[in-house]
This record gives sequence, C-alpha cells and structure tokens, in this order.
Amino acid sequence: MKKKIAIIGAGIAGLTFANLIKKNTAHEFMLYEKQESLSLEEGYGIQLSSNSTKILNKIGFNKINNEKIFHPIGVDFYNIANKKICDLDLTQFNTAGNKYTTLQRSTLIEFLKDDIYTQHLRFGKKIIEVSELKGKILIKFEDNTNDLVDVVICADGIFSNTRSFFEKKKNEPKFKKAIAIRTILKSKSELNIDEQRISLLMGNNCHIVVYPVNKNKELNLVCIIREKKYEPENIKKLLDKVISQNSNLKKVFEGNLKSWPLYFTPQILPSSNSKVFYIGDAFNGFLPTLAQGAGQSIESAYELFRLLDENKKDIQNIYFQERLKRAKTIRKRSNLNFFAFHFSSSIMQLIRNFILKFLIKRKNFINFYLGTVYKN
Repeated sequence: MKKKIAIIGAGIAGLTFANLIKKNTAHEFMLYEKQESLSLEEGYGIQLSSNSTKILNKIGFNKINNEKIFHPIGVDFYNIANKKICDLDLTQFNTAGNKYTTLQRSTLIEFLKDDIYTQHLRFGKKIIEVSELKGKILIKFEDNTNDLVDVVICADGIFSNTRSFFEKKKNEPKFKKAIAIRTILKSKSELNIDEQRISLLMGNNCHIVVYPVNKNKELNLVCIIREKKYEPENIKKLLDKVISQNSNLKKVFEGNLKSWPLYFTPQILPSSNSKVFYIGDAFNGFLPTLAQGAGQSIESAYELFRLLDENKKDIQNIYFQERLKRAKTIRKRSNLNFFAFHFSSSIMQLIRNFILKFLIKRKNFINFYLGTVYKN
C-alpha cells in the first residue's frame, strides 16, 4: 500500500533512505532538514566496508567519479613511534563490484543529494509539535507549516531532537571522555606509511588513523585522545601528549585542525510508536573505533526500506530486533577496539601487540571479528 513518509534529517542515513524510496517504490516522501543548507565543505573522511558499498551500488554509487574515492588494500598497525606491528588484507572482504572504500563525507553527501535536492528536500524545518490525527502523524514546524504522514523516519543524529517528541524515556548520549582531532594531510613525508593502505598508530591513551580519501593523494588523519574534558581552546596543548610520544608528529598537526568530543548512546531502545522509526545515529551512536558510523547509517536505512517495501506485518518489532542484534555486535567490537588501542602501560602494549600479531594470522578469528561486520 502506498504510504506518505516524512524523513527527518538530511545526513547519510536520511539521504540513503530517501534515495532507496525514490528509486524503488511509489511511496510519497519529503526529507526535512533543520539547517538552512547541506554542509558540503570538504569535511572529514569516512570508511565504507563492502556491505555498505553493496547497498549504495543499488542506487548508483558504482557510477561515482572514481577520482573522488579510494580503495585501500589493507590496514597497517604501528606503535606510536611508527614501528610496524603487523598488517591486515582488506581485499579478502571485497566482492565483485563491492570494495572497501574511503572518501570524504562531502563526496558521499553530494552523490546522495543529486536526485533528492530539488523536489524532495526542505530546509529550515525545525519540529515544534507532533500529534496523531485519524491514524496518521501530524508534524508541525517552526515556520508555521505542517505535514500529515503515515510514517516518520527519524534520521537526525545521536542528539536526535525528533526522538524527544515521541519518547517519554530519555536516552541521552554520554561523553566517552575522549576527543577526536582531524586534519587533511597533503603529504605523508613525516610518516613512514604506505599511502595505499589505512595506517593505525597506537600510543599511550591515544591512537591515530590515516587513510587516503581520493586519488589526489590527500590523506585523512584522525587522532583520538582520552581526555576528561573537552576544551576546544586547549587542543594544541592536548596534542602535546601525543607529540611527546613521537616528535615526528609535530609537523603532522600544523595544518588546519578540527576537533569534537566523542559521544555514545548508552542504551538501545525501541520506538514506542509503531509509525515512528529510528535509523543511523538516531537509533544508536557508535564510537568510531571500528569505522562503522557511516556504514551502519547506510545499513539501517536499507534494513528499514526493505521491510517497508515488502509491506511486512509488525515491521516495528522486526526492524528493531534485527537492528538491535547488529548494533550490539558493532558496539562490542568498537568498545573493545577503543580499550585495546589506548593502553598506557608499556607492558600491556607489548602484550597487545603480541596477541594482535598472533590473531591477525588466524583466518577463523578474522572472519569472526571482521567478516561478520564487513560481509553482512
């Protein structure tokens, strides 16, 4: 049966869902974004495993300009002094046409918005009230407009404002006591790394991830540091804790830096309304230590789209149980990585490195730990 759908939030999750609906169904929909425009600045890099690219290829991602993306062939693990520990082959998770892909977030947003922007996207839409009317949901916006719909898809991020209108039980994100700092490197001369691969450097209460985001040899660098408070004005001072462990990193952080605090969702809660669904970070916010934030936004959008397209009964319960199982798996691995990447004890670092070298050669373990994530 044809439905009218309101999608709240024009990030990766909302735009992916909108594209799937537009290109595969006859459902009516409108995508509402509270900001006045989409953020299309260069932005930070994102990683997409093959299961994510497989979904995106259903809406034409395989036709994207190949110069704007990259397919890293593996991950190299280093200690913070840039001494290599071991490496992982990422191509083992690729399938025909579906490869592990890195790119800038803005590149993906540009792709996703192309078929949505003119007719199906409205900006400056802040919700002020929701109510039920004749079996439908009435959404009122701050600009005195409204929409009466059959289904509401909440895709407005980890600090979802939409959730507060429908849920009595609060699920406020919690600060992980960690800060992420990002910059784009134009050169890798300060680091002894392979630019065809993702590089992970692990140190005392910090780790650094570097990877190419396009064919122009631009490298996205993210440094995550454990810290009890987020003080943007003291980022340079905070970085001294990292640079003191490897003086070669000083030049790496001389460029334009952006920082943000890391939050996670403490609980995974179902929707209390059968007509309201949460996707992306609005469903659950992950730590970035498994590089699955964007991927899970894409997956959740596809899971819900598939159920709506098949017109399944009890969609709310089926969707929540499927997403819950998946989210728990990703969360456990993300949390374990966060713990293992940041050992402060040199003895624990040596033990971790020894175990890592042992496990990474065990195919059964790799398939269990990463294969279940990348091949879902």
